[in-house]
Amino acid sequence: MLSGDSDPADLLEIGSQRFRSRLFVGTGKYQSFEETRRALEISGSECVTVAVRRVNLDPKRGESLLDHIDRGRYRILPNTAGCFDVESALRTARLARDLLETDLIKLEVLGDERTLLPDPVGTLAATEALAREGFEVWVYTSDDPQLGRRLEQAGAACIMPAGSPIGSGLGVLNPNALLILRELVRLPVVVDAGVGTASDVAIAMELGAEGVLLNTAIAGAKQPLLMAEAMALACRAGRLAFRAGRIPRRLYANASSPWAGRIEGAPDAR
Repeated sequence: MLSGDSDPADLLEIGSQRFRSRLFVGTGKYQSFEETRRALEISGSECVTVAVRRVNLDPKRGESLLDHIDRGRYRILPNTAGCFDVESALRTARLARDLLETDLIKLEVLGDERTLLPDPVGTLAATEALAREGFEVWVYTSDDPQLGRRLEQAGAACIMPAGSPIGSGLGVLNPNALLILRELVRLPVVVDAGVGTASDVAIAMELGAEGVLLNTAIAGAKQPLLMAEAMALACRAGRLAFRAGRIPRRLYANASSPWAGRIEGAPDAR
């Protein structure tokens, strides 16, 4: 295995799905369908999200984003972006299952249009309802560890805490919450929202997130295709670093060469 390559033994399992790549990408905000196609390819992702309410699902209405996504290469994760109440989220999820023939759904029940933060009460209720209907619910939520535990109990397949507000580019603002969440739930934790650059992805993965989902950080970059490659490398690097185990943080220096057994007269190891 070359350094930085995905380890075929290190597969990510979410519900019935298995992935080699731990980077999940969105399909909105690109300048063209061709740019979308190229960015997805370069990212190495195997699963892409599609906003059901914002994509043309009727072939009679002209060209659609779905015409440019190879269903043999990517698993489509429809999402309920733009839903601000439980009923609209449920209706959108059911529509996605009928039209896209998948039980996968990324659930979003948002609280308000200004912050786009999740509504915790509505999110929990919608998760319970969709799980009862046989959906594999990847649920967008806050980074509240206790809410994550409740969502697991409600039947979610994956917990997706926001690193920071959607599209903010602020990265993981509360790493301690992510660490606690990973301790409290047995489900995969995929950081979703707020990523701005490659270092944000690496940090999320080094903290132990099983994956990262992003969109704006690539689509809104000055050179999206370069950023897609950077995100792919950062995701792999962060995962490798987490598995390797970082050295402890120290207040003072610790010489690279041991003092014991040092040859008399040799220069100091500092």
